[in-house]
Amino acid sequence: MTESTDTPVAAAPEKTPTENGSTETPPEETPEKVTEEKEKEATPPKEMRAVVLTGYVGLKTVKIQKKPVPTVGEGEVLIRVKACGLSFQDLIVRQVTIDSLPKAPFILGFECAGEVEQVGEGVTNFKVGDQVVALPEYKGWAELISVPAQYVYALPPGMTVSDAAAITMNYVVAYLLLFEIANLTPGKSLLVHSAGGGVGQAVAQLAKTVDNVTVFGVCSKSKHEALKANNNNIDHLLERGTDYSSEVRKVSPDGVDIVLDCLCGEECNRGYSLLKPMGRYVLYGSSNIVTGDTRSFFSAVRSWWQVDKVSPVKLFVENKSLAGLNLRHLLFHGRADYVRRAVDRVFTLWSEGKVKPLIDSTWALEDVVEAMQKMHDRKNIGKLVLDPSLEPKPKPATPAKGKSGKEKKPAKESSEEKKDKETKEEEKKPEENESKDKEKESS
Repeated sequence: MTESTDTPVAAAPEKTPTENGSTETPPEETPEKVTEEKEKEATPPKEMRAVVLTGYVGLKTVKIQKKPVPTVGEGEVLIRVKACGLSFQDLIVRQVTIDSLPKAPFILGFECAGEVEQVGEGVTNFKVGDQVVALPEYKGWAELISVPAQYVYALPPGMTVSDAAAITMNYVVAYLLLFEIANLTPGKSLLVHSAGGGVGQAVAQLAKTVDNVTVFGVCSKSKHEALKANNNNIDHLLERGTDYSSEVRKVSPDGVDIVLDCLCGEECNRGYSLLKPMGRYVLYGSSNIVTGDTRSFFSAVRSWWQVDKVSPVKLFVENKSLAGLNLRHLLFHGRADYVRRAVDRVFTLWSEGKVKPLIDSTWALEDVVEAMQKMHDRKNIGKLVLDPSLEPKPKPATPAKGKSGKEKKPAKESSEEKKDKETKEEEKKPEENESKDKEKESS
């Protein structure tokens, strides 16, 4: 009887049941596939720089951090960001005075411009390489962003990304205020608050595209000279914090046809009182709430309390109108098409040379806190722009510190060093005396 040796047979792969009850064998894992999966696991995700709000306190919570590069989804456009617009809305977000805030940390920014790097499935109106500007709901202040195509706009020929970041949001707001809400027509007069800011300058420029329009602009006294030198299209500059109403009455005793208010608070009452019959008061911001580095509950309450509650009957009797504009709500709550028409109209005016954005300054991403502080202090004239390609400003050198955390003091001289120093000074004295004597003789 011979001994038989059986070789072990490889176990057949398990069959998995399918929906119709039959079974199918899963595909075998090849060595190449296993290697490929391991490489995917080992490769770290690509990262980008972004401006991140890490908490709702002060400017110290605004940080530059590394974040994963976004993937483009269906109906979206991936943009390589080259310029970002800074608006007062970004300050309000930091101070928790805006609705529907995402949970921190998150990437800041409502406006950015750049080049299309990738288009998602279903996108037909953009292609790779297109120069565009976007109005996303957050995430705009980063090196890359993926945005739904309905919030992306192609730049007209010749428009730079910096101009796009400076013109899109501000001029769209100004256009809607003047022509969609206030019905600006030839011969009318208007008063605009924060006349030195981005929207204020946009209002002044767009208003002057209509014949015989008188513009009153209210802003800090410190900005008046710069605005006058900049051909600012404002006929009468008024000082913020003064009784500007009486100054308006000196020029126009009946008041004005339009008041555009981004401050709220007591300015609402003043603005309404300045309206002529058939006049329109439009509120498009509440920057008076932003008074300090952190959120102020009392300033918000005071701002609300200072506003008179106007009855519709009062409007009926006095032939006046009250209106409001919130671009963010308009854009992200079903009227993106309405905003797109305004963008197209603004870009046409730019192409015709009728408007040109005023850029106050351009900053590196790392210097965003300083840029936000400048806007918070209302020191900007025109738009503030962030440029991801810029190098940050050099930081001032700080004195070296010892282990205790205190600044190091200069080392004490030894007794020998002191003696050498004194000897050298004594040797110098005769030489100095000789030179003085020679000077006297020559004189």
